[in-house]
Amino acid sequence: MKHSIRAKLTIIILLITAGTIVLCWFINDTFLEDYYFMNKQKVLEDAYFEIEQLLDTNMEKEKISLELEKIGANNNITYIIMNTSNGVAKAVFYNVQDPRTMEDILLPYLFGVGNSEIIKSNQEYSLQKSQDTRYHTNYLELSGGMSSGAYMLLRTPLESIRESVAISNQFLGYVGCVVVVLATIIMVFVTKRFTKPILELANISEKMSNLNFDVKYNRHDKDEIGILGNSINQLSSRLEITISELKSANNELQKDIEQKIQIDEMRKEFLSNVSHELKTPIALIQGYAEGLLDGINDNDIESRQFYCDVIIDEAAKMNKMVKKLLTLNQIEFGTNQVVMERFNLSDLIQGVLSSVEILARQNEIKIINNVEEDIYVWADEYQIEEVLTNYISNAIHYTAYEKKIEIIMERKEEVVRVSVFNTGDKIPEEDLDKVWIKFYKVDKARTREYGGSGIGLSIVKAIMDAHHRECGVENCDNGVVFWFELDCQNSVVQMEKT
Repeated sequence: MKHSIRAKLTIIILLITAGTIVLCWFINDTFLEDYYFMNKQKVLEDAYFEIEQLLDTNMEKEKISLELEKIGANNNITYIIMNTSNGVAKAVFYNVQDPRTMEDILLPYLFGVGNSEIIKSNQEYSLQKSQDTRYHTNYLELSGGMSSGAYMLLRTPLESIRESVAISNQFLGYVGCVVVVLATIIMVFVTKRFTKPILELANISEKMSNLNFDVKYNRHDKDEIGILGNSINQLSSRLEITISELKSANNELQKDIEQKIQIDEMRKEFLSNVSHELKTPIALIQGYAEGLLDGINDNDIESRQFYCDVIIDEAAKMNKMVKKLLTLNQIEFGTNQVVMERFNLSDLIQGVLSSVEILARQNEIKIINNVEEDIYVWADEYQIEEVLTNYISNAIHYTAYEKKIEIIMERKEEVVRVSVFNTGDKIPEEDLDKVWIKFYKVDKARTREYGGSGIGLSIVKAIMDAHHRECGVENCDNGVVFWFELDCQNSVVQMEKT
């Protein structure tokens, strides 16, 4: 409790209250008598100047008398104003029953033989303190002459201020004790009202430090504590959002680290795959070249021709694979920029089909083109031709059973989807997402048979990612379908303009 704000605040308020009471008692005891005396002195001086101005006017005597009565009554002053004529002094105005008493007091002052204690004296008047022994009463008196030639005596009683101060201080002491007790009781309840929400805020802050942001300050006060509570609520909400964002960022960072590890693994796998892919053709080229060099079947022209054909074929495969790797690298690293242009997709598909017509006929494959005429899209025409060529070449090499390839086009609002379907064996479900990986081959023996490198679909994926469009593969009842999507926005309007 000694560190409690409630206890400190109560003690401080009580000390201030008690100190204020003691200070009031000290000031009352030390300065009240002097203040009282100065106030009485000022009252007499003000009355003197007011009466002098009044007598200088041309008012009737009755009105002057009434005004003098008011001044005396309002300020508790007895007065006498005397005029001298032919050496005889005569009371003109007074507010006492027996003016002779006042005359007896005034005359000695006029002749300078008074024995009272002089407080202040100047050319106009003098202030003195006197005592009436008959009634044991002290008076403050002002005597002096006026411009009209009259003489004035003002007199006001001095109460026993010292006794009054003692009584006042005693009363102040009793009241102070009562006030301190009441202040203590009031402060206990008042400080509780202030410290309770502070303790509540402290509890909320402690829970916030433990990352519990569900607790809120539910009071709706408009004071500083209410403002602090609202600020803590806002801080809690923002901290919750910030920590959530930090966790998300941490998860993303973790994913980036995992992706980096995966990329390193893929790089290692890539080098391994490249080495593996190149090892076979290099070995074949080396073997057949050594055979030619050693003069094997020197007289057999057909054998030499076969050796040369194998070397040329393997070299062509290596050259093709290296070109594809370079193309894929340029697309993935952004050096091969996408040039967006509007072109006729139908004509592009027909051109690719014409280029593979001989190969399809050799393999007895039927190609069905279901593409509408004059379908315009926005894309890089050269790269989309690469996508179509890879899809159709892949379909030709894997077509089986009915040996049928079908090109299908579907419009979906602002997007057109081109699908290449071929009959044949389905791709295992676990391999559907892996066909886009470099050097990944579902049927390695068959891929090698037709000279595939496992890079074609990787190039397709990289091109579609560069276009920010989707591509995919799905199994059908009697085969496999590969698809990609392109933007055909505003193509109809532009066709009409064309």
